[in-house]
Amino acid sequence: MILIDGKKAAAELRAELKEEVAELKSKHNKVPGLTVILIGDLTPSQIYVRNKEKSANEVGLKSEVIKYSDSVEEKTVLEKIQELNSDETVSGILVQLPLPKHIDKQKVIEAIDPSKDVDGFHPMNVGNLSSGYESSIPCTPLGCYLLIKKIEPNLSGKKAVVVGRSNLNGKPMTQLLLKENCTVTITHSKTKDLKAECLEADIIVAAVGIPELVRGDWVKKDAIVIDVGINKTDNGIVGDVHFDEVSKNAKALTPVPGGVGPMTIACLLKNTIDCFKRSQI
Repeated sequence: MILIDGKKAAAELRAELKEEVAELKSKHNKVPGLTVILIGDLTPSQIYVRNKEKSANEVGLKSEVIKYSDSVEEKTVLEKIQELNSDETVSGILVQLPLPKHIDKQKVIEAIDPSKDVDGFHPMNVGNLSSGYESSIPCTPLGCYLLIKKIEPNLSGKKAVVVGRSNLNGKPMTQLLLKENCTVTITHSKTKDLKAECLEADIIVAAVGIPELVRGDWVKKDAIVIDVGINKTDNGIVGDVHFDEVSKNAKALTPVPGGVGPMTIACLLKNTIDCFKRSQI
């Protein structure tokens, strides 16, 4: 079995992006800029943002984090987003989720200029992705897609099963696989026989938030299995895939941690650079 090393793949992607940023700097005499808005003091969010900032600096991006307390008014956040939309030095804007309950997530997402939406959550980018047009692609499914392509460059005709139908991962993942001419089945908590669906799959992407849901006897020999889940259990952090069991059947499998996570942040940097390049045309 091939262990899909997300840390190594992310390091390789960052090295490529660093070269690209240097080229863009010499060509345009400026570099892409990423601004992250962080609201509140949730520890996971703070860790994510710190990692994003570190990675952005590593590849040579201009990086800024704007912090607000969790009592900040929605109006203040929306006004700041409008200010960043019109700031030419900002190529990408990301508002770290989750948000406090009094702030409307959809309103915040829709306030971001679609051309600076590095998360790919704006309805315009969602629509463009599903229509096959150029768009910002959500970072986690983009990371999954790049990891799958490293193992199997030609996905045409493959049967893929996506476990989970979220806007964050399941739906955009489906669009990316369809674009590669896969036959895609989206499964979820109401799917009648999830095991039977998974057994048909050449590619399984599990992003449903249920610890070790996908078992060894759910996976046919030589399937590629991408585990997006991060679940805290008494035995530590585990994914949505039972690693020990599935590793006996799968052709390739991502570990948790160290699989999809590092690629998500690397893809955020890629999206920022892509937004910058589109703005220079």
